[in-house]
Amino acid sequence: MTQVVFKPIPRPADYLTKGETTRLNLGLRPLILLLLGAALAGVLLLSLAVGSVSIPVEQIITVLLGGEAERASWSNIILKVRLPKALTAMLAGAALGVSGLIMQTFFRNPLAEPFVLGISSGASLGVALVVLSAGTVGGVLLAGFGLTGDLLLAGAAALGAAAALIVVLSISLRVRSSLTLLIVGLMMGYLTSALVSLMLFFAIPERIQAYINWTFGSFASVTWEQLPILAGAVTSGLAIALAMTKPLNSLLLGEEYARSLGLNLMWTRLRLVSVTAILAGAVTAFCGPIGFIGVAAPHLCRSLFHTSDHRMLVPGSILMGALIALIAALVAEVPGRNLVLPLNAVTALIGAPVVIAVILRRRNLHQSFGS
Repeated sequence: MTQVVFKPIPRPADYLTKGETTRLNLGLRPLILLLLGAALAGVLLLSLAVGSVSIPVEQIITVLLGGEAERASWSNIILKVRLPKALTAMLAGAALGVSGLIMQTFFRNPLAEPFVLGISSGASLGVALVVLSAGTVGGVLLAGFGLTGDLLLAGAAALGAAAALIVVLSISLRVRSSLTLLIVGLMMGYLTSALVSLMLFFAIPERIQAYINWTFGSFASVTWEQLPILAGAVTSGLAIALAMTKPLNSLLLGEEYARSLGLNLMWTRLRLVSVTAILAGAVTAFCGPIGFIGVAAPHLCRSLFHTSDHRMLVPGSILMGALIALIAALVAEVPGRNLVLPLNAVTALIGAPVVIAVILRRRNLHQSFGS
């Protein structure tokens, strides 16, 4: 008689890779979260203090508490320029960090990123249709429209991302394999990139330059009037992600294990794709296609916390993504000079070597994805 042996299903606490409990006491992880929060607060103050005009930290704290700075210009710089930019960077970084974590877990692929489903490509196509066909005036105002260029570009990017989302959601209802969905997303990216390339080929140089400027990415274009819209979309997406830590942990075991745990894979897939589209689409609409952060933040968190448990990784990715975005925005400003570097170039040049070093030190990276 053949004996049937059932393999036990790991509990969420068992998502620690081998040797984690000896390297890091579980009680230290909340402390690391607090340290990340403190580092984020420190970089926030630094980003408000440093720039073409240096402002003392005590003056910044006074202004943030509702007081007046010694110089009226300092208050204007903090409240009208630097603070909205810093808040935008934190929101965008948190959104990209969490959406990257979701995609890496969903596809069980360490190279997956928030835009792997074609969301960024759809947004880029929407912006290209507006910029390359409607004309620009100095890359700021679009001819024939009574709205500012930034707001119109955000709307075009949002519509393009929404169109890509509709296509991806329709396909996700028809296919059962996450790998198939990944391939479809990549093909959508190639298709939209080809369309944008054709439009660039026939566009005039001024319009091409306006589109290229958008692709550089920037946290400085979001105003106080637009910030509540971005904040609402990002906070709602982050709240959904925080509520989905248990399904994300189940997916680490593979779809068969997740199904045996009673997880509705179709409904879970729709929710994960939707929350990723909300987070990545909102950031792309207001800030442009910001790269690297969505790939880097989850890997840095896994190495920092020594765990694949999403109860730690989701809040950790929120803080880590926000921290990376703030640092990148600070470096791109070139403190002391009236010069702003392309944000996407800064994020990759600074962060990629760090992530490579972290991954090379983490020999059991494949275990973080249930391999």
